[in-house]
Amino acid sequence: MSNVVSDNLPDAAGHFGPFGGRYVPETLMHPLQELEQEYFRAQQDPSFQTELSYYLREFVGRPTPLYFAERLTRELGGAKIYLKREDLLHTGAHKINNAMGQILLAKRMGKRRIIAETGAGQHGVATATVSAMFGMKCVIYMGAVDCERQALNVYRMKMLGAEVVPVTAGQQTLKEAVNEAMRDWVTNIRSTHYILGTAYGAHPYPVMVRNFHRVIGDEARRQILEQEKRLPDLLVACVGGGSNAIGLFYPFLEDNSVRMLGVEAGGEGIFPERHAARFQGGSLGVLQGTRSYILQDENGQIQSTHSISAGLDYAAVGPEHAWLRDQKRVDYSFATDDQALKAFVGLARLEGIIPALESAHAVAAVWELAPKMSKDTLIIVNLSGRGDKDVSQVATRIKL
Repeated sequence: MSNVVSDNLPDAAGHFGPFGGRYVPETLMHPLQELEQEYFRAQQDPSFQTELSYYLREFVGRPTPLYFAERLTRELGGAKIYLKREDLLHTGAHKINNAMGQILLAKRMGKRRIIAETGAGQHGVATATVSAMFGMKCVIYMGAVDCERQALNVYRMKMLGAEVVPVTAGQQTLKEAVNEAMRDWVTNIRSTHYILGTAYGAHPYPVMVRNFHRVIGDEARRQILEQEKRLPDLLVACVGGGSNAIGLFYPFLEDNSVRMLGVEAGGEGIFPERHAARFQGGSLGVLQGTRSYILQDENGQIQSTHSISAGLDYAAVGPEHAWLRDQKRVDYSFATDDQALKAFVGLARLEGIIPALESAHAVAAVWELAPKMSKDTLIIVNLSGRGDKDVSQVATRIKL
């Protein structure tokens, strides 16, 4: 297993084996190198780490509980299920771990203008929140389709003082929002920092975002050892770009006894342009700064994607996930829209917790797996966000 997890990954050029790297226009090479240097300096700087810990604790709400889902466990009749409650963080999702880390970096670099892309809006809200807190100008790019299905989060971002720019190109979802954010960054490079929201993009973003989120797995590890006196048997998390999943998985990668499962968006089934499961229907390619698994046709044209959850509706997956799958260290499956909806309602009814539609994909996988496992099996599910933002959308699909 030692070749899978290494402090040398990514390498100096940002590669996880054949994945990752830095495929960007020349104008972005210098700012990315500057960001990389500043990030690695900050990582070694005790005062930066102290400041970050302070804000994560006092403003963001860490540590989050590791909650034993007693009624869900009883209902499914198999494995013992714990929920890592990232939904309880300020702004309602794990996204603020990374947004807080990156805004402190922007402050260090003297950048006063922040841009971001967002799909489900949770990263946009987190970025708008930290920008308001530090008095920085903030512009959020969001696909017009996502603006519609996540209207609540659009209003929250505006309430926090951010400018929200609906993107009407292409499929009008996350991929197009990233394109627009990158165009903005090229134009305003001197004044602007781009807070990319997932473990994707050009180096150093995948490693930086993973490290800002590894607090999820570090906490879960301490908490399960405290509560159960042993490590879990299985970790489960949804995977869009892959930030909440890699945050949970990374601190456990060297523990061979711990299995890991990333759950992609199966949409309406694994048919071209009706899902967003890159490992089911994707192939190796380069998109938006990095090499990974991408949903593309035989000519390399990016295919349309579909998921009921805006945050998983993306044509590519983070390069570290591609590497971990190739190394057979992490398994990846998918849940369909219908399975996610069933888990969404099921968790609300059984545990009094309304999960984000993204997180409901992870819960859906557990719904299938837990009954087949023995009662002494321990599962930790990353409940990456809360579902307030999704209630109006779910209401159009499920009549109560």
